[in-house]
Amino acid sequence: LKMVPLLLGGGNSGRSTFLAVLLDVLGSYAMTAQPSVLRKGKGGGTLTDVDAILGYLHSDYFLGGRARLNLDKARRGFEQRIAALDWAAARTSLSERGYALTAPILAPEECASLAAMYAEATRFRSQIVMERYRFGVGDYKYFGDPLPEIVSSLRTSAYPHLAKLANQWAENLGDQSPGFPAEHKAFLKICHKAGQIKPTPLLLHYEAGGYNCLHQDIYGEVAFPLQMVFLLGQPGRDWEGGEFLLVEQQPRAQSKAEVVHADQGQAIVFTTRYRPVRGARGYYRVSMKHGVSRVHRGTRYTLGIIFHDAK
Repeated sequence: LKMVPLLLGGGNSGRSTFLAVLLDVLGSYAMTAQPSVLRKGKGGGTLTDVDAILGYLHSDYFLGGRARLNLDKARRGFEQRIAALDWAAARTSLSERGYALTAPILAPEECASLAAMYAEATRFRSQIVMERYRFGVGDYKYFGDPLPEIVSSLRTSAYPHLAKLANQWAENLGDQSPGFPAEHKAFLKICHKAGQIKPTPLLLHYEAGGYNCLHQDIYGEVAFPLQMVFLLGQPGRDWEGGEFLLVEQQPRAQSKAEVVHADQGQAIVFTTRYRPVRGARGYYRVSMKHGVSRVHRGTRYTLGIIFHDAK
């Protein structure tokens, strides 16, 4: 059963008798002692709780305010999924190759709900059509404030695990600037002080023939060295082609390219701009860019999580 944006707002006025009864049934399940009857995804919350974190229901006005959805429980579920990842292995892979592939984080229903948000104009602060700027072929939209709870939860809960590596990289490269704080909220204060106040998480959309040129996501003086992209569909089923590309440029050497394959719900964690590589005389900077190869068939949606904000 899919909860849809029609259900936003809470009160029963204007609803059919059937819809009101349906809401009462869902509400009774949501408040039972065994909410796992309607569990959705891999952790925390009933179907209605998770639809609230996806933004399809208001947690305070479900059933006209007669029931409160457990948004905190759903949020903790996402945090638990992030905490359960093998971050030690991810940090090793990032240091050795510049990227890491996680276990599946998002359930197929959650991926579908996120992709469906692309049609909801009020969720976004801007849309970029890549052809206009010679960025590629396709388009993407930056979420506006407030971010959807699911996007905010993923961003906030993943940041502390990556901040440890970001500080290690800065130390390896001899960076004397203050380190990255342990919590994302504190890091955003640094961004905002520098005039970077616009949220950067985004949904990206490609049809057949679409691609994204190699680039780096830098939006001001403050930049976090790592970011994430979630595949919201399944390669081979929902689209052909559209591989995630990373290109590494080492000093006085030819560029090295790598194709990173992932499945629906997995995240690719990768270098935003550069990473340290150990040489004979210590560490040196290796610049990295990312892009997307041409989509040959179907429609490709992804969720990008960038940790710094934009000017």
